[in-house]
Amino acid sequence: MASSRQIEQIAAAWLARRDGDGWDKQAQAELEAWLAEATAHRVAFLRLEAAWAHGGRLKALGAGVPAGEIPARGQWARASFDMHERRAASDEDAPQTDATKGPPDLRELAFAPRKPQRSSRVVGYAGTAMAVVLAVALGWGWQRHASVEQASYLTALGDLRHVPLSDGSNATMSSDSRMQVSLSNGERRIDLQQGEAFFEVAKDPGRPFVVSAGGRQVVAVGTRFAVRRDGADLRVVVTEGTVRLQSEGDAGPRRMPITLLHAGNVALVSSRGVSVRTGSVEEAERDLDWRSGYVTFRDTPLEAAAAEFNRYNARKIVMGDTEVAAMRVGGNFRWSNTEAFVRLLEQGFPIRAERHPDRIVLHNN
Repeated sequence: MASSRQIEQIAAAWLARRDGDGWDKQAQAELEAWLAEATAHRVAFLRLEAAWAHGGRLKALGAGVPAGEIPARGQWARASFDMHERRAASDEDAPQTDATKGPPDLRELAFAPRKPQRSSRVVGYAGTAMAVVLAVALGWGWQRHASVEQASYLTALGDLRHVPLSDGSNATMSSDSRMQVSLSNGERRIDLQQGEAFFEVAKDPGRPFVVSAGGRQVVAVGTRFAVRRDGADLRVVVTEGTVRLQSEGDAGPRRMPITLLHAGNVALVSSRGVSVRTGSVEEAERDLDWRSGYVTFRDTPLEAAAAEFNRYNARKIVMGDTEVAAMRVGGNFRWSNTEAFVRLLEQGFPIRAERHPDRIVLHNN
């Protein structure tokens, strides 16, 4: 493919050939074919054509003026505007030169209309080129200014990560989580693809902060909340301000009603619908103790408690029978110490632990 410099050289050659002698229909067709080959051809031709026309006018105004001289205001050396006039002057008896005849009176000078040299098709090419240049310029400008930040973040199993965002917001990602960040001048969007994250949103009424997860959206302006994705289910915990829980735009018949969540609310979203638990901010904060390295249970089925530990550890806790799974536990435990949790279960419940390198199986004793 030719470089931009080569394309401009070819366009200049076409302009020179068109304004010279011997331009015919065949040459016009060849020019149109070259213009149709690429947008870059049309843009270069249009730009140089404008410069060519402007340069021609300057050349006409300066005709007959020696190089390096500037004519006095209102005074011009006589220019040969008409070739017939030049031939007539050469036949006069007096060998008088143009310079000796003095400046002409140009007040009555009129230019004859110039015969169009381009077909309407070439004019169409020029219009198309202008539209293409404008569209490219606008598109380029939008791309430059619309996208502020685009990045992906993830955490390994058992790790937490603090992510400062360019808008002044902050995110704390839980274990084994993944999210895509896209911040623009009109919206701040987070795609939570896996796991859980807590968001401290910088106030910006003109740019809503939208967290998408599994076909649902959590929308805020300036607040503090967490979103957790468990397969098709979702949990939203609000510790400050108000957020809006809604379906994505293309949810169709599965669209759920908009739910406003306030500080202290915990929403659970599943295929069965939305349930909201109302409590204090302190209770909501305890649901987010994972940020400090702990998990908190309040009369929680042991199967659910084991699943919470398994979010942070490669060595999994497995239920050996339904009786053990249904037992209820409560308390505050360090999620990195699975072994200590299991020992407490053995001491306080009729539970026997069967230990393996990759799992601990709990049986009813």
